[in-house]
Amino acid sequence: MGAWIRYGDPITEEQIRFAAEHYRAAILQPWELDAAAELKRQRPDMTVLCYKCFSSTRDYEPGPVYSSGVSYQEAEAAGGQWFATRRDGSRIEWNGYRGHWQMNVWDAEYLAHWVENVAGELAGSPFDGVMADNDVFDDYYGIRPPITAAESMADFRAALGTLVEAAGTALNGVGKILVPNIAESRREPGRWAAHAAYGGGFEEVWLGYGPENLFDPRTAEAQLPQADGPGLSILRVPTDGDDAHPNFTYGLAAFWIFGGGRGSYTATGHDDYSRTQHIAELDWPLGQPEGQPTAQGHVWSRAFSNGWAAVNFNQDGRRRRRVKVPAGLVDAAGQPAPQHLVLPPQRGVVYQRGQNH
Repeated sequence: MGAWIRYGDPITEEQIRFAAEHYRAAILQPWELDAAAELKRQRPDMTVLCYKCFSSTRDYEPGPVYSSGVSYQEAEAAGGQWFATRRDGSRIEWNGYRGHWQMNVWDAEYLAHWVENVAGELAGSPFDGVMADNDVFDDYYGIRPPITAAESMADFRAALGTLVEAAGTALNGVGKILVPNIAESRREPGRWAAHAAYGGGFEEVWLGYGPENLFDPRTAEAQLPQADGPGLSILRVPTDGDDAHPNFTYGLAAFWIFGGGRGSYTATGHDDYSRTQHIAELDWPLGQPEGQPTAQGHVWSRAFSNGWAAVNFNQDGRRRRRVKVPAGLVDAAGQPAPQHLVLPPQRGVVYQRGQNH
């Protein structure tokens, strides 16, 4: 059920072999056509998506394949009206991401060209679909509205909703899926379901913004329905880049408890998308759920035909919880699981059935 987010340097054959063995889904740069084809050859059931940005174009990409739906050169050739501008007419470069230029996502011509370009590129491609980045909710890049033709971020959200519908319909029409990176859907009822309706959704900040900035229990629990679709849910939990970081297992336990093994999961450092993140538990087939998730004071657990998982969403260090563990389970080292476990705040555990049970 692992997810491989891979935007960085050229992909090696060793990484492809590892990914085919350990991951259920992959997101690659759109020019990595050979890697996508090889992943599908080695692992036909893997969902392989290409990256495309809804909201920006990048002036440094030489082409002929671009990470944006509309290239910088194409936007310039069209007369420049697809670039978002401040009220003084200046274009808007994203804070923290040099060479990324905000686009007029509400412009009908921009929308039509984005959809036409991407659907045309994907038709006949080895990719199964598109992960569309920057389906934004708030101002993450220093846009600071009001700007020309947009009074607030609500205008951006409305326009991106229209773009999601048009792009999803077009991609589905050529046999491909759309999986937007749906920002902060927990803040708008129905947003996740609507934007994931064309193949799935990607939550890049599941359970927290950073390795030391995890969500309070009510915020975390507001995200939990994302684990259950619709379509392919790809969920990423933040770590410091070390696969041994406890957030990896924290998120994996929640992924199993609330997704029942559906979807795809990873845990990475910030923008750390050049490696093959992995822990042994990521490969465990815990089997079918046995009953619904159970909770006591923001501590959740669920049994499966081949394992068990528990997670404590509490933040307060005093809110450790003693949890009874089913018999016959083992940890990643093959050692018997304890009969009872004291689970610290913002920690999770996953155990699998021992070979003798």
